[in-house]
Amino acid sequence: MRLFVIGAEGQVARSLREAASRSDDIIFGFGVRPDLDVLQPASVAKALKAFRPDLVVNPAAYTAVDRAETEPDQAFAVNRDGARAVAAAAADRGVPVIHLSTDYVFDGKKQEPYSETDNVGPQGVYGRSKLEGEREVAATNPNHIVLRTSWVYAPFGTNFVRTMLRLSAERERLTVVDDQRGCPTYAPDIAGAILAIARIWAASGWDAKYAGVTHLAGPDVRTWCGFAREIVQGAAQRGGRLIPVDPIPTSDYPTPATRPANSCLSTHRLQALFGLSLPPLKTSLDDCLDRLFRH
Repeated sequence: MRLFVIGAEGQVARSLREAASRSDDIIFGFGVRPDLDVLQPASVAKALKAFRPDLVVNPAAYTAVDRAETEPDQAFAVNRDGARAVAAAAADRGVPVIHLSTDYVFDGKKQEPYSETDNVGPQGVYGRSKLEGEREVAATNPNHIVLRTSWVYAPFGTNFVRTMLRLSAERERLTVVDDQRGCPTYAPDIAGAILAIARIWAASGWDAKYAGVTHLAGPDVRTWCGFAREIVQGAAQRGGRLIPVDPIPTSDYPTPATRPANSCLSTHRLQALFGLSLPPLKTSLDDCLDRLFRH
């Protein structure tokens, strides 16, 4: 199977790059600027024509949630128009596309985890641009899978785990929001699930039941404060500083973009359709911290 990934340096794309070295049954291609730019549809089509993929994966996105409030044109250009360009180029070659999306398409007001059939209601530019991207992908390529994920972290890139480690080394105590809930999701686990889905498709052929939105997130629910405490405690076990982490309400930490109070995603469809579930938070966070402290 020939799998082409849009981008190479984001958390999921980089995790797929790592997985490529362990996947003898898959030939990987990675499209990066300036050769491939999702804002230049012709460059996407050219890259896919040259590589001849069986499947296209698009984790590329504008992810600066707060900056998007003042840069809506850039956010929509990448997250909506870029998503459409990738899906269209894949459709022109008759191949499926796996597109990565976000919990920010929801308003966060539901108490239970969100399912794929729940009403959407993004509260900011980032969420709206990602939702429009989902819709463009669905309209452009019938053979599509939209994977919504939540609270992504990795041993690399910009993410909550690395930020907490940096701050815990600099400060005597931390204050972290405790009234927002989500499902921390390890980027290498996302990559592993994408490859598992790709192999299922390669073995059985495309099936229309795969099409649509599927939630892909870690199985454990945490608040940001609870997650921070686990990070700090795990770091202390590896030689880092153990400092207090104090809870605060969202109102004490205002940001330009509104965050969903509830970002939890139900993964029943992922399990029923693909037989997949991600590892528990402790397993994945331990791996992340081990890698960070090794380096």
